[in-house]
Amino acid sequence: MSSASPAFAGIVPPVATPLLPDHTVDHASLTRLVEYLVDAGVAGLFALGSTGETAYFTDDQRVAILETIATANAGRVPIIAGAIELTAPRIIETARRLVDAGADAIVTTAPLYTLNSQAEIADHFRTIAAAIDAPLWAYDVPVRVHKKLGLELLIQLGTEGVIAGVKDSSGDDVGFRRLIAANEAAGRPLQLLTGHEMVVDAMLLAGADGVVPGAANVEAEGYVRLFDAARRGDWDTARSEQERINRMFDIVFQPTGLSGDATGVGAFKAAMKARGLIEHATMAHTVTPLDADAVDKVSGVLAGVELLPAATR
Repeated sequence: MSSASPAFAGIVPPVATPLLPDHTVDHASLTRLVEYLVDAGVAGLFALGSTGETAYFTDDQRVAILETIATANAGRVPIIAGAIELTAPRIIETARRLVDAGADAIVTTAPLYTLNSQAEIADHFRTIAAAIDAPLWAYDVPVRVHKKLGLELLIQLGTEGVIAGVKDSSGDDVGFRRLIAANEAAGRPLQLLTGHEMVVDAMLLAGADGVVPGAANVEAEGYVRLFDAARRGDWDTARSEQERINRMFDIVFQPTGLSGDATGVGAFKAAMKARGLIEHATMAHTVTPLDADAVDKVSGVLAGVELLPAATR
């Protein structure tokens, strides 16, 4: 395991994966998207997460996606990449390829499909960390993994130096607040990022190091302004920016009757296309696309917060 741990603090958007109409990766749009995010002032890039639809891609596609992100980024901000697989041996193989492709750190979940105890999950992370030459992060996303990473487990792994940080997508703000306090009491062995993008101001006030907001793919500048205001203690500005972002975030409530993957990422992609950030709003193969009515409603939300006409980049 590498001892060098890049700082992931501030706005670290989970990079969406633009696709062509035939569901292959649109590398030109992906390059343009990375340029947009970095130019907007983000502090890092979170590749191959849920917003990036990583579960729908082969290992070779994942490597190619990361290579494009790394090339476009050109070392300007650190990249953390998701090695999301069933168990430690498969995660290690994927993680090593992603490090070779340009990842500065790796993030992974508890094992998938298996039925493990917290002690076994701890050994899962220890095994991965010992086998890769990059810092390892824990991705707490029980809605997808169906296992919650316990507070004691995370602090223990942080104290041991097994994990460098936690990306919390649990939706459990009480639990995250407790993790912040426990981390502080333990001497801050972990960096802590929240994925709960509608309460970023509150999480930063509580002590989070940063945020991984999927909606930053639609408009990153607002999140950067929010973080900068919080960093200087201007909480009125931070709250005002959060409220504006939340009005924009209404895009995810426009589609109805679709799966979670189709609704959230579909709304982001429809908005990104409307803004001119990507060429197509194509979803991963087998995921239902938004219908024309939902797309029109998404555009209406963007117009209401003055994010249209389309961006010129």
